[in-house]
Amino acid sequence: MTVVDFEKFVEELADVSGEAVMPFFRTAIAADDKAHGGAFDPVTEADRAAEIAMRRLIERTFPSHGIIGEEFGSRNQDAEYVWVLDPIDGTKSFISGFPTWGTLIGLSHRGRPCYGLMHQPFTRERFHGDGEAAFWRGPSRHGKAAEERRKLVVRPCPTLAQATLMTTSPLLIEPALRDKFHRVESQVRLSRYGGDCYAYCALAAGHVDLVIEAGLNSYDIVALIPIVEGAGGVVTTWDGGDPAKGGAIVAAGDKALHEAAMRLLGQ
Repeated sequence: MTVVDFEKFVEELADVSGEAVMPFFRTAIAADDKAHGGAFDPVTEADRAAEIAMRRLIERTFPSHGIIGEEFGSRNQDAEYVWVLDPIDGTKSFISGFPTWGTLIGLSHRGRPCYGLMHQPFTRERFHGDGEAAFWRGPSRHGKAAEERRKLVVRPCPTLAQATLMTTSPLLIEPALRDKFHRVESQVRLSRYGGDCYAYCALAAGHVDLVIEAGLNSYDIVALIPIVEGAGGVVTTWDGGDPAKGGAIVAAGDKALHEAAMRLLGQ
């Protein structure tokens, strides 16, 4: 079975997760703190409900596949195909009523991310890619149709002086690495905070040039790698390694810009 055979199934996963999440958005939903005294790390019933819905569908349809999820851990993670799920990437944005969160659905084949989708059910947008191409689907901007689809392509931006940089928050970057981030930030044209997974999709769409973060888990990034790479971008760890396991991540739309950022991050 090829990766393209999974595309329709991924759309079904996005549908069931959206149905689970949307009744909770912009309501008086309570959030538990997974950190238990550390930096606030919220989880809600919406996170749990969406992951349960996706896991049930995967287990019923592909019982031999592995699953790695943020809320309910790993199962059969050494399988040939492994689904990597983050039911709400950006829970802090979610509980604050900001629509910059999204559901991340990634698929890895023999350890390599091969397909990813980011679903934002409130804005009715889906970004997806397979590492070779990436696409956006959402409401028409012209009122001529209910929905439109377009190919995602990163924009050229070879220098930091021209770049727009995003990170969710510098406070999420551990102090030992934060100075390196600010070294890059001091060189760019524009720096913006927030966005979570949406920042990577904005990069793939050619609106943002650079995303730098640290402390990510695999479920935060696996789905986004095929989208960024499919649009022509680059995603690595700060030392140039494989980003699929998370850690300190740098994504760029332009290879020259990626190299320029890496030089500063490595100092």
